[in-house]
Amino acid sequence: MTTEDIIFGLAFVAIVEGLVLALAPSRFGEMLRKLDDIPLETRRMLGLSVVAFGILVLWFLRA
Repeated sequence: MTTEDIIFGLAFVAIVEGLVLALAPSRFGEMLRKLDDIPLETRRMLGLSVVAFGILVLWFLRA
């Protein structure tokens, strides 16, 4: 994995996040309010699961 790959990934995330905010700002706010209802430990496990999924995808792409 090169520095260029990391920058590409960060740019892609910024594009996706920006599109969500630009195309559905009220839905985004609603989703954030609903996230507040989820217990902290559940959110933490969800976040770790997404990280693990991302690592697996990158690993498969590089194999």
